[in-house]
Amino acid sequence: MHRTISLFLTSLLFVPTPVAPVPAAAAPVASAPPATAITWSVAPSGPAGPDGRAALDYKLDPGATLTDRVTVTNHSAQALTLRIYASDALTTPDGGFDLLAADREPAGAGAWITPERETVELPAASRVIVPLAVVVPDDATPGDHVGGVVASLTGQGVAPDGSAVSVDHRVGTRVYLRVTGALRPELAIRDLEIVRHTGWNPARLPTLTAAFTVANTGNVRLTGTPAVRTHGTVFEGSGLPQLLPGGTVRATVHTGGVWPLFRASVETSVTPRTVDGQALDRAVTRTTVWLVPWSQLAMIGAFLLLIAGVILARRRRRQRMAAALAEAEQRGRDLALTSAKETNP
Repeated sequence: MHRTISLFLTSLLFVPTPVAPVPAAAAPVASAPPATAITWSVAPSGPAGPDGRAALDYKLDPGATLTDRVTVTNHSAQALTLRIYASDALTTPDGGFDLLAADREPAGAGAWITPERETVELPAASRVIVPLAVVVPDDATPGDHVGGVVASLTGQGVAPDGSAVSVDHRVGTRVYLRVTGALRPELAIRDLEIVRHTGWNPARLPTLTAAFTVANTGNVRLTGTPAVRTHGTVFEGSGLPQLLPGGTVRATVHTGGVWPLFRASVETSVTPRTVDGQALDRAVTRTTVWLVPWSQLAMIGAFLLLIAGVILARRRRRQRMAAALAEAEQRGRDLALTSAKETNP
């Protein structure tokens, strides 16, 4: 059985280092890594080479068109033949940035970008400038449409089960395309789970762990800060990665010690932020958690039992003393009667 595995490399996560611009396609690059290394990069480009942009970033109206460029650079000491194409981006389950698998057809930004060339042949230590045509459909929905332009190299590999696989190594640059219109920044909280952590040490207060899914239900890219509020105290979690529209990520917030007052009202929230740092209205959900202070109740019970034991011991001691005194008095009376009889026979 033959399968394809896509490996999306880190050029989309980090800005490729620009090289000095030189005219002409497939121009030589000044230096190259050792012959054993096969590396290449894709970077936004001007007519003469990489122009320092971190990504292909556009704001366009529906129906708009433009042309742009990327530079594909072969940093290797051997020739490479690379496939050039665009695809849609997605948020991975752990909050990372990735593209659709190579065998899936894009329907968003990736479908709107067409490289002038489908493949490039690069001699060792060279680069080529590839023009791009960007065509936004007339019916494109407002908001952020994210994708990437990649250069891929397909190799052969073997899966753990022994079957043959095609391994698609992809390096690219991100595409952020915002279509004008009504923007709707919105995050939602789903699948909330709250776990209580209690122990038998009455000096340690219980803690809570809130785990939940944060979904970008709007049409723009967002980050956010998750938090949990209970008994008037707010506990913040780690900041969320950037979520693309439709993307989800699992968030976790751990609280400090919470007073176990039998029932605790827990407010879970996420404060969304736009990519330029603007804070928006929170997404909030509320629930109630039972926090029975078992260890504290056990300590109080043990203390009450101790007090009851002390009181009972004192009462028994007084009773024994009273009985001893009564017995002594009785013996004294008996002794006095006996003496009186002996004196007056």
